[in-house]
Amino acid sequence: MRGTQVAALRDGVPAGLPDILDVVAGFDEALVRGFARVGEQDAAALAALAGALAGTPLGDPVAEAAGKVTAGSVTADHLAVLAGARSALLGAAHDALLGQLDAALGRDRSPWPVTDPAATPAGPEPAGGPAAGARAWLHEVAVSGWRGVDHELLTAAGTPIETALAVPGLRRLAVLLDGLTAELRASVPVGTMPQVPARRWADLWARGMLLTQAAPPAAPGTGTVSGRLLPLGVDLHEHDTAVQAQVHAILEPADGGPPRLVRTTVGAAKVDTIVGPAVWGLLRACPVLLAALAQRRAVTVTDVALHGGDLRWDDGRARLGEPADPFATARVLLGPATAAPTAPLDRHPVAIAEPVLLEGRVVRDDDGTLTVDLDGHPVAVDTDRLPAGGPLTPDLVAAATALLGLLRWDDGWSVQPLAVLATVKKQPVEAHNGDWADGVTDARVAKAEARAGDAVAVLRERAGRLLRR
Repeated sequence: MRGTQVAALRDGVPAGLPDILDVVAGFDEALVRGFARVGEQDAAALAALAGALAGTPLGDPVAEAAGKVTAGSVTADHLAVLAGARSALLGAAHDALLGQLDAALGRDRSPWPVTDPAATPAGPEPAGGPAAGARAWLHEVAVSGWRGVDHELLTAAGTPIETALAVPGLRRLAVLLDGLTAELRASVPVGTMPQVPARRWADLWARGMLLTQAAPPAAPGTGTVSGRLLPLGVDLHEHDTAVQAQVHAILEPADGGPPRLVRTTVGAAKVDTIVGPAVWGLLRACPVLLAALAQRRAVTVTDVALHGGDLRWDDGRARLGEPADPFATARVLLGPATAAPTAPLDRHPVAIAEPVLLEGRVVRDDDGTLTVDLDGHPVAVDTDRLPAGGPLTPDLVAAATALLGLLRWDDGWSVQPLAVLATVKKQPVEAHNGDWADGVTDARVAKAEARAGDAVAVLRERAGRLLRR
C-alpha cells in the first residue's frame, strides 16, 4: 500500500454515507429506550428509516412496520422488517466503502453470483420451532429497550439458547445470543450505565433477528477448489464462551487460474478460564492448519469446499507444504490477487477486513496512538484487537518497519496488525499472530504457562471423569 492510495481513501467519503449512519444511529437510540412507548424523537427516527428505504422493494413493508410500531403495535414480524431495513442501509454503506477501497488499491473483486431465487431451493426453515423462542426473546428486548434489560429478562434467554444449540442450522444464532446475553449480564443494571454501546448491541440484535427468519436460498457458486494455500496471517477472535481463528490467505488454484484472496475459519466453544495462548489448545483438531501458521508454511488443499471467499476447512484434505514467508507472499501476490465477494448477510462496514502490506515506519504520537507513515500519509494502527494468544504487543508494533494487517473501517480507516517486521535492540524481529498456534515459543511466556498448567487438558480430564460416572 502506497501513500497515494492512502490519500485516495482519506480524501473521498462515499456520497450519502453520513446520512445513512445518521439514520441508523437514530434507530439505535430508539432501541436503547425501547418500543414499549414510542416518543416523538423515536417516531421521527422510525420515519427516517422508512424514508431512507422509500422507492426500494423494502419501502412499503418498512413504512408499514414503522407506522405500526409507532402506533404501539409491536410484533416480532414488524421488528424483523425494521432489522432488515437497518441491515440493508448498512449493507449499502459497506458496498460504498468497499468500492472506494478497491478503487484506491486497484484491487479486482469477484461479483456475488446472482440467480433466480425460484430456481434455487431454500435451506432449512428456522422460522418456527426452535427459532421461535429466540425471536420472542429478541422481541421482548426491543420492547424493553437496552435500558430496561434486567436479570429476569436475561435469565429468560437460557432456554432459547439451549434449544438453538441443539439444532446445527441454528448454532450461529445460539452463539450470537450467548455472547450478547453475556455482555448484557456484565452491564446490568444497564439503566445506570453512562453510555450504552448502542451500535454494537443493535448490530447483534438485528443480526439475531434476521437469523431467526426463514433461511435464505442456498448460495450459488459453492463448489470445491484445489491448489496451494499461502497464509498471510490469522485474526484470533476470543470471547468468554468461544474462540475463532480466521486465517487470511492467497490461494493459487491447481488449474492455473489467477490467485485469489480467501479466508478459512475454525472455532470452538470455551469457558472464560481458558485465555491467552491456551486457546490454541481448543483448536487441536486442525493440526495441519496450526502447523502452517506456526511454521509459516504453505498448504496443499484438495477438493475443499469454497463458498464465496470462505474455504470450509477440512484438515484431512490438507497437506503441509514448503516454507512460505507471508511478507514475500504479500509483496508478490497480494496486488494481482482477486478479492472475494461478501455474502449478503455479512455486508456491514465493521465486516470489512482486507489484507494489506504496509512498508513504512510506525510512529507513536504524543497521546500514545500509533500510525504508519507512508510517504507523508499516516494510517492509524489499531492495537486494541491484538490477541493475548500471540507474540504481538503494542510496543512491538510501535517498533515495526513493515506490517501485514487488515484494513478496517470504524468511522475512519485503520489497519489491524497480523504480523510485523521490527527492530528491537538493533536486532531484526519478525512476529506473527499465529506463531504460538503450535506451542508458545517465547521462553518467559512458556514458563508462565507451565506454572499455570494446561487449562484445556485439566478441563477435558474432569469432563471425562464426569462422563465415566
